[in-house]
Order: sequence, then C-alpha cells, then structure tokens
Amino acid sequence: MLIERYFAAIQAKIAEIATDQEPIRQAARLCADALARGGVLHIYDSGHIVSQELVRRAGGLVAFSPLTFSLNVNNAVLTRREPQPADARQAIAFIEHIFDRGQLHAGDVLFVGSVSGKSASVVELAIQARAHGLTVIALTSPAYSGQLVSEHPTGKRLHEVADLVLDNHAPPGDAMLAVEGLDAPLCPASGIGAACVLWGVTAGIVEEMLARGLTPSVYASVNLPDGPERVRQVEKRAMEKGY
Repeated sequence: MLIERYFAAIQAKIAEIATDQEPIRQAARLCADALARGGVLHIYDSGHIVSQELVRRAGGLVAFSPLTFSLNVNNAVLTRREPQPADARQAIAFIEHIFDRGQLHAGDVLFVGSVSGKSASVVELAIQARAHGLTVIALTSPAYSGQLVSEHPTGKRLHEVADLVLDNHAPPGDAMLAVEGLDAPLCPASGIGAACVLWGVTAGIVEEMLARGLTPSVYASVNLPDGPERVRQVEKRAMEKGY
C-alpha cells in the first residue's frame, strides 16, 4: 500500500503545481527577456536535484548555467553541509566573493533553490544578487519555510528576499507519508516538485521566445548515433547567439 500511497501523493502534488501556473509564466517571461538582451540564466540549488536535472539534459535549454560553490567542512568524523547559525557571518563573507569573479552580471536571472529557504548562504546569495542587478527567482516551499527560523541576520527567508517565488508545494517537513512504526514521514515532495516547476518554466521560455521570433537552443540526446556532434553544434550555436 505504501507504493500506491506514494504515487497518489506525488500525483496530487503535481496537480497542485499545475493549478499554480501564473508564477511559472512570469518566470518564463523574465527569462525570455534576459536571454533576448544577452543575459544568462544561472541555477543554484542548495543540495537536491535541480541543478543536475536542468543542465545539459536532452530536451533542455543550453542557456541554463549551473552556479556552484562550497561551504562544506569535511573530515572522517563530521560532514556539515550547511552553515549553522554561528557560521552566518562567515557564510555571508564567502558569498560576497562569488560576485568578484565577474560571471554574474546585471540583467542576468538567478534561480535559487532551497526547500527550507532558511540558511544564511541562500538568503545572502539572493540579497547580493539583487543588489548586483540580477533578477532572483526563488524555488522553495513558503508553507514549510514560513514555519522555520532564518539563520540570516535579517531574520528573512529566501521567499522574502526574491523578486519572484516559485512554490514547489512541499509540505512542512517535506516528506509526505506518515507511516506507522516510523519516527519520521516518508518520501519528500520537493525534488520532483521543483523539477516539475522548472521544466514548466523551460516550456514557457521556449513558448515566449518563439513568439518573439527567437529560436532557443535545445539539447538533443548525446546518446543518439549523431548525438555528440549535435551537442557540439547546438552549444556552438548557443554561444554565438547567446541562447
């Protein structure tokens, strides 16, 4: 029964997302505007599937560019993925240097994905990106995030500092299925929800650009017989056109 319950729950989440299309359409318009001006679409995700799902995928846009940076502390005893509240100052100082590299520019779009939206690093990234003239689109769960305490000194969470918010419809705690005998619920919603939202944005970008007479570059599968050459050609074309 758990398998059936999972599929019913995730189908219900996708149905919720499908009824919440206006922010997705707004995001598509913002992205099409940026690409038409020569801007770049950057994607940062705090640790789940979004960056891998959207970047260099068959049927995906060449225009998506992953943004990655690390705040990890790793040793044989402890792996700490996100800064704790005491580390907020260091996280904020680290984020400042991301913009020193000159790869994020005014007029670009930055997607920032974090289901909880509370860590100092994602909030500061959004704040500083907007200060540098980027359009920030948050991909988060306001219902979940709204119940959490921010680790950022402002007390704000990601959905409170972005230009536009895309809701992945994850419930508080993320997982969907309460199971007797388990201490925590099972099967998170945020990964599949985020992927559905951003593929919806992708479809909207293509629709917007074609309506403007612009043809975005889309990846064919590298596994097709002529796939590697098609990938090289489409990336070359995208570099020349900017999209």
